[in-house]
Amino acid sequence: VNKIDIDITDSTRVPLLAAEEGIVENRLKPLDWRSRAMKVIAQASLLLERLKIKQILQPPIIASVLAMVIGIIPFLKQLILTDDAPFFFVTDSCVILGGAMVPCIMLALGGNLTGGPGNSKLGLRTTVAIIIARLLLVPPVGLGIVTLADKLGFIPADDKIFRFVLLLQHTMPTSILAGAVANIRGFAEKEASAILFWVHIMAMFSMTLWITLYLNILF
Repeated sequence: VNKIDIDITDSTRVPLLAAEEGIVENRLKPLDWRSRAMKVIAQASLLLERLKIKQILQPPIIASVLAMVIGIIPFLKQLILTDDAPFFFVTDSCVILGGAMVPCIMLALGGNLTGGPGNSKLGLRTTVAIIIARLLLVPPVGLGIVTLADKLGFIPADDKIFRFVLLLQHTMPTSILAGAVANIRGFAEKEASAILFWVHIMAMFSMTLWITLYLNILF
């Protein structure tokens, strides 16, 4: 009797187990693409963290890229930027907010310079190298790029003011937003404050020389 019971129980259990395994396999197969997608997303996020993309893509950079995309595409330009555009209120709001940009930037600069240049851990050589690279090496590179773009026909003909603005943007000191980003992130706040201080002090002399050169070249 025991053998019969064992055979019956075995015969009744094996098909059920096989059916359950088949059900499990059938349920797991549709989930394979989800697990693969999750692995790809995890690897992509890990790659972005290693490349520090999140620290590079700050709001000013994203806004600049978005503005270039809108300006390049005619449909979006007519939808937002023109005076009779249905979403011109967005541009109008940005213009109103932009009117207060200069005083707000001055306040941000004053807040960034509260640490003072003496509290930085940067050495004298590093500070001097940053100042030379920003104020003496970048402007010639910008002059070469603008000259090349002019020869290739990318700049409107006989528009000297446009060329002057393009050259001038390579001569300006380090953006004050760099100190704001450092404060937001909590990294190297005193060092950014010191760099902004010395770069803006030395820019008063370097900008005079570069602007004089640009005026002699263009006019």
